[in-house]
Amino acid sequence: MLDATLTERTKGLLTASGRSEVPPFMVMDVMAAAARIEVAGGHVIHMEVGQPAAPAPKTAILAAHAALDGARIDYTSALGIPSLRERISRHYRESYGFAVDAERIIVTTGSSGAFILGFLAMFEPGDRVAVTVPGYPPYRHILTALGCEPVLIETSSETRHALTGDALLAAHRKAPLKGVLVGSPANPTGTMMSREALTSLIWAAESAGIRFISDEIYHGLDYAFPAVTAAELSPHALVINSFSKYFCMTGWRVGWMVAPEPLVRPIERLQQNLAISVPTLSQIAAEAAFEGRQEMEEVKRGYLENRRILIEGLPRAGLTKFLPADGAFYLYADVSDFTSDSFKFAGEMLEHAHVAATPGVDFDPVHGHRFIRFSYARSADEMREAVARITQWLG
Repeated sequence: MLDATLTERTKGLLTASGRSEVPPFMVMDVMAAAARIEVAGGHVIHMEVGQPAAPAPKTAILAAHAALDGARIDYTSALGIPSLRERISRHYRESYGFAVDAERIIVTTGSSGAFILGFLAMFEPGDRVAVTVPGYPPYRHILTALGCEPVLIETSSETRHALTGDALLAAHRKAPLKGVLVGSPANPTGTMMSREALTSLIWAAESAGIRFISDEIYHGLDYAFPAVTAAELSPHALVINSFSKYFCMTGWRVGWMVAPEPLVRPIERLQQNLAISVPTLSQIAAEAAFEGRQEMEEVKRGYLENRRILIEGLPRAGLTKFLPADGAFYLYADVSDFTSDSFKFAGEMLEHAHVAATPGVDFDPVHGHRFIRFSYARSADEMREAVARITQWLG
């Protein structure tokens, strides 16, 4: 009797918290399914994950080797290695012609760590934060896990799938918003906001007392026109960036924030307690990565060719409708001529064509059943082979 009572009582010790009940990041599930095919001997073309095929810049790798050979790898300041923060500040002068004080720059564990720190510093549990759909799923999921309420705002072709000030303020009038997050270039669409559009959106948000967060992790990967940083447009915006995409350093897990000055110390306190500091080796490599830009520009030219291959090749398979692919390395394709279930479509494409892509329902719970996201971050030969396989499968 005692054993049965104890067993019943301890069941609660193994129950996950309510805040952990967030949906999976579906792209990771697609990766796992692709891995099972590869273990069985199949050759999968990976277009599901936003991960560059190229390695980190040689300058970054050499700096990491030198650090391992020559010194201890200790904790750093919670805000990041001072020389890296200064180098990021210089990057803004070089890339945007705009000065950002290094004291406002905080090094983070990738952009993911920046979102967690930023959300914790800016919002209280229950706060409503606007995000666009289609959009990066962890925006919604991290907010939910932290007790905030993500407010989904649909975008449309009329605004090139970018959020407008009018749409933001309409949502704010329905129920007050505390914040808004946008990305340009965006994931999964690759669409970008012009300087005028971003300026107008930031003005609308701040005039209504809505805090503004700009996800700029695909900056540098812009094809239609140069990307604009929100740091130049408002000292009150929180800007998030990363070495993962342009610098091909996904697994190094290092990013940064440009924070409004009043938030620097609160974010520093959070970082001290949650992580102490970002991995030192990654910070050393990241600082050196800036000297590898010539190498990275060659990688970018490869993305541009891959984009051309897909835009010209996929229509032969019957996939003729895409959202504007201004930047990043994604093509968000309308598959509604073939299916009303993008999850099933992605599974069948993986099974029959051995091409892995991510169903749109991961990015848009409203209309995502009509879309598939293709990542073109791998080689041109793989993109040509993917087009051929999809054409044969759908033909």
